[in-house]
Amino acid sequence: MFLKNLFRRKIRTALTVLGISIGVAAIIGLGAMAKGLEAGYGSMLSGSKADLILSQPDSFDMSYSVVDESIGVQLAAMPEIHALSSMLEGFVQAENEPYFFVFGYQEDSFILDRFQIVDGSPLSSREARGAHGRPILLGSAAAEVLDKGVGDSMRLTGSVYRVIGIYQTGDAFEDSGAILRMQDAQELLGKPRQVSVFYIQLKDPALRERFIKRVERQMPELELSGVQEFQDKQVMSDMFGGYVWVIGGLAILIGGVGMMNAQLMSVFERTREIGVLRSVGWSRSRVLWMILAESLSVCLAGGLAGIGLGYLLLDAISKSTVLFGASTASIGAGSLQQALIVVIVMGLVAGLYPAWRASRLQPVEALRYEGGTASKARRFPVGGMAVQSLQQRTTRSLLTITVIGITVGAIAALEGMLLSMKADMTDMFSSGGSQIMIRQADVSDTSLSAIDERIGDKIASLSEVESMSGVMIAAVMLPDSGGFFIMLGYGPNEPAIRRFRIVDGEPLKSNHQIILGKSMADAMKKSVGDTIDLSGARFRVVGIYESNISWEELGGVVSLRDVQLFIGRPRKVTMFAVSVRNPSKAKEVVDKINTTFPEVHASLSGEFADQMPDFEASEGMMSGISIMAIFIGGVGVLNTMLMAVFERTREIGVLRSLGWGRTAILGMILRESLLLGLLGGGAGIFIAFGLVQLASIAPVVGEYFSVVWQWQVFARAIGIALLLGLLGGLYPAFRATRLQPVEALRYE
Repeated sequence: MFLKNLFRRKIRTALTVLGISIGVAAIIGLGAMAKGLEAGYGSMLSGSKADLILSQPDSFDMSYSVVDESIGVQLAAMPEIHALSSMLEGFVQAENEPYFFVFGYQEDSFILDRFQIVDGSPLSSREARGAHGRPILLGSAAAEVLDKGVGDSMRLTGSVYRVIGIYQTGDAFEDSGAILRMQDAQELLGKPRQVSVFYIQLKDPALRERFIKRVERQMPELELSGVQEFQDKQVMSDMFGGYVWVIGGLAILIGGVGMMNAQLMSVFERTREIGVLRSVGWSRSRVLWMILAESLSVCLAGGLAGIGLGYLLLDAISKSTVLFGASTASIGAGSLQQALIVVIVMGLVAGLYPAWRASRLQPVEALRYEGGTASKARRFPVGGMAVQSLQQRTTRSLLTITVIGITVGAIAALEGMLLSMKADMTDMFSSGGSQIMIRQADVSDTSLSAIDERIGDKIASLSEVESMSGVMIAAVMLPDSGGFFIMLGYGPNEPAIRRFRIVDGEPLKSNHQIILGKSMADAMKKSVGDTIDLSGARFRVVGIYESNISWEELGGVVSLRDVQLFIGRPRKVTMFAVSVRNPSKAKEVVDKINTTFPEVHASLSGEFADQMPDFEASEGMMSGISIMAIFIGGVGVLNTMLMAVFERTREIGVLRSLGWGRTAILGMILRESLLLGLLGGGAGIFIAFGLVQLASIAPVVGEYFSVVWQWQVFARAIGIALLLGLLGGLYPAFRATRLQPVEALRYE
């Protein structure tokens, strides 16, 4: 019977299924990308056939691990080692791909044996040595997406390479990247004489403990791990998985509220039917299970549709980008199981209240029910029939307002966070008296920026420049807390460091010293004179500082040279802060730097954050989230307004028979829909405040969490809410105008 009930209202059922399916598709598609990254790391590490891996301790990810290449000479001399291979991993911008993974290996590395060359020649071949340009091996998936073949040229960041071969491993992540010779990878990633890890094969597994003790004794600043242990320490895929659940959770929450609204509408609409069932002997529990079965059926249908939609989405992504090795092969049984569990739980939660309400209906009262039209209407001094109609259906109106509010609130909160980050970065760049900021050109992420100090010297020699300061930023994992330590690098004698307000101790004066942010010093219980270990590097705390930029206190400042050594980029900086002699001519200096030095990108300090690739990527991600949320919220509003039109068919027939034209009917329905949107927008603003408040109570970072509320944020929130109301009300309003008076009056 419950299936028959669903098919009686095909449009409502289809719209509810559509809303749920979008949320499930987001979980399936994005989750598969996260799983692909995790599986790619697992395949790469286990496929190495290594017994142990030597890396920098507590690094955020293998891509950020830095080990001096000369360590390899010491390792090779150890009697326990059978084979040794270094590897350098990183990501760069390739053609139109913002995040393209590259792997650097020695030409005689035993790791290269697992890469099957399906076209062209390997790196150790004569063809590679005689190639016109630096040779590169391209993964089969990357070659297909980028439309590259053997002999083609390929641009990575600002360098050009020649494709000498196409390889295949069977792993989507590795097949979506490229392999370079070690020296070429080091030059491309700005890490001369540095590698990410050493893969180690032992002569005999029985020698493992002896070898580990030898390494711990001779190389205490490095970390030796088993393959599985090292894989478990990679946090990039975990963070990406967290983002997936936040985005997917938002979609499911919006869809779930819409689902509850649809089920409540079904109960109200079928009140007399439920009364008949109760009068012929149906128990309360039987009615409850009937409504719950309908709810679960809709959610399962939405889940299955979402799985199919997610598969199609991922297939389309895999054909247009190589991001994280996106592939339908990453959709595993675990992802499908998670999606189905989510929709079953949502079906139970969203259907429980409507089912309970249906089970509480008394037979006599239910049989007397007239669809709410017979109740006494309360007249309001403002708003007319639109307000009266929404008030007559309070529960449905409130749930629809909630759907719009969650949609608008989430978007507003994200936008406020992004604006706060931009404001902090702008304050950071401008507070030191710098008028110009410089980063490397053609990079997809500021963390990849590596400007040679010799270029800085040339810029500093310009007559318009008064002073220059190098700036470096790195992140370090704190294993005890699982949090991050933000490491900032400044020259102790350069002007930019003077903006840090020392509240205890003294300013930074030399290498191997650190000044700690006050919040980090409190969290780590460190004071002046203590020492601190960060990924094997030891620093002495000489001062404690406070900053107007909240996140700067979640780390510390060391010398520029210390950070360069720490991240393996000697004589390179992330950014330059430039002060000019005549600030009024700063724009002219920016144009001159960009023209004279094409390898860098200069901009005014106040505009630098807006032009950072990180924020461009964040804005793109926020736009994607917004479109998804608006679509799901719009489906919910559309469902509500359609049901309002169905329920008021006879009322509309009366109005048409009294002389109301189609335009008047259209305006009435649209006013109701827009009023719902406006009320939802107002609720969304309060929900945004609540979300920010929840984020501010997070441990450690919550106290320093800030959001910038600008009038544009609120204006955009109201605009989105009205758009939801308009999109959701347009078709129902049109449908209402097509009703013929005689047919509408006969509607039951």
